[in-house]
Formats: sequence, structure tokens, C-alpha cells
Amino acid sequence: AIVALDLLVVPVEQLRRACCERGFFYICNHGIDQALIASVFAASRRFFDLPMVEKLAVDKRLSPCNRGYEPLRAQTLERGAAPDLKEGFYIGAEVAMDDPRVRAGRFNTGPNQWPAELPGFRGLMSRYYDAAYALAATLVRGLAQSLDLPAHHFDAYLNDASATLRLLHYPPQPANPSPGEKGCGEHTDFGGVTLLLQDDAGGLQVWDAQRAAWIDAPPVPGAFVVNIGDLFARWTNDRYVSTLHRVINRSGRERYSIPFFFTGNLGHRVECLPTCLAAGESPKYPVVTVEEHQIACYQRTYG
Repeated sequence: AIVALDLLVVPVEQLRRACCERGFFYICNHGIDQALIASVFAASRRFFDLPMVEKLAVDKRLSPCNRGYEPLRAQTLERGAAPDLKEGFYIGAEVAMDDPRVRAGRFNTGPNQWPAELPGFRGLMSRYYDAAYALAATLVRGLAQSLDLPAHHFDAYLNDASATLRLLHYPPQPANPSPGEKGCGEHTDFGGVTLLLQDDAGGLQVWDAQRAAWIDAPPVPGAFVVNIGDLFARWTNDRYVSTLHRVINRSGRERYSIPFFFTGNLGHRVECLPTCLAAGESPKYPVVTVEEHQIACYQRTYG
């Protein structure tokens, strides 16, 4: 089973164990208003219910920074499998085209695209983005303590951090899918940490390496699913695990989920943490910036 942690009282030892053994856990008492979460789900459904011509007006291919609508089967997360049976909408920090970061060509940095047909959509998603961003920063400070580091150790990584809010819609899995077709193919997440909201349809599965089997990560009312991404696994010399997961929507109805991918400061250098090296042990990975890591990951799934 995947452990549930109370964010108000969780001991760092319990957080460390969850990150080392599974890389996935639930958090409750996270402080984000359930009414806000319900509104975001409702707005997500309204967006995906728009006519295709209106969704394509904010197609991600029109954006220089990967913002906007992504049609069904546009991404292939599992190498060698069919494209993912999901459509999405990407939102990031609102950065104007004349901002120095945009002029410098920072990866995934720039203005969002917003559907003109949904008044209030932009403000609502911006409020949720800010709330999820603050929660992710709190979690990262907790991760620092779980790694026997001061809570402020990652402050430079948290400063001006990049993150992506993604709205996802999964149609029901067809009775006769293409070979290997899934809502979302098996993959690990690219960045630091992911905060996931899911509706009650289920379908998320996590790889259990000890049992060599997929286990369900069912929705827990009022809780986020949190998982460690590749960046933090690399940072910890794989002490903390970035675990394979996938989505198969067998519910027979529409499925909606809302992941928030916290990436971090794009210019920050990631090198093995001193508390993650035993005596005589060497780092498994060369030093890399957050931006270099992200670019390499995107090229794998959109190449």
C-alpha cells in the first residue's frame, strides 16, 4: 500500500522512508481549500467540453513555451507503446514576452494561452497554481530535513522556480485498444516533485519493484498523491526513488486529473547531495542544471 502522511504532523523519518521505499505517498491536511479544488475540476471539465475548434485556438503548438491545449495522442510517455489516450492543457507562471528570461530563451518560460470562451478560467487557474506552488515549496523544505539538511537548504532551487499545472482528460479506455494503448503509458516524472489531484474514476497504478507488479493508487478524498521525480532521484544519488507509474481508465467513463509538476529554478545546478554519499561512494550522475535536465526529458517523449 502507499502510505498517507498528515502534513501537519508527519515525522521526517516517515517521509524519508516513503521516499526511499516507494517514491509515492498521499498527503492530507495540506491546507488547500477543497472548494478551490472542486472549482478547478469543474473548470477543467468545461474546457475539455469545448468544441475542438475552440480548443485548437489555444493549441500548444502555437506557443513558444509549451503552454495551452494538447490533443489526444500527442505524447508518448512509454517508449515503444501507442501514444497516450489523453488530452491536456498546460499552464505555467505568467511571464511576458519582453521579460529578460523569455528574451534569454529560458525553457518553458513565457506567457500562457487562455480560452476566450471561459470567463474566470484564468483567474481560477492562477489562484490554484499559486496554492500548489506554495504547497510544493513546503514539501521541498520537508524533503531537505528528511535528507538531514537544514530546511532552507533548497532555497536557491525554490527561488523563481519553474512549475507546470496540467489539466488532463482521459476518455474511457476502448474495448479493443491499440496494442499497448493506455491513458498514460508507464513513465517516471521529470522534475522535482509532483502533486496530483484525481477524480473518483481511479486508474492510476504504481510499479511495486519488490513484488514486480502494478498496484493501484486509488483516489483518497481530500488528499494529494505526491511522487518524487527524476530530478530529485538524481540529486539524492537514487536514495529517493522516482517510480514508474501509468494510467489505464477502465472506469467506463471520463476521467479527469490535475498534476502539478514542480521543477525548480532552471539555472540551479544539481549535484549529488553530501548526505546521500556513503564513505567511498561516487555520484552516479554528472552535474546538470535543472533546465538541461528538463530539456533532455522533453526530447525523449516529444522527439
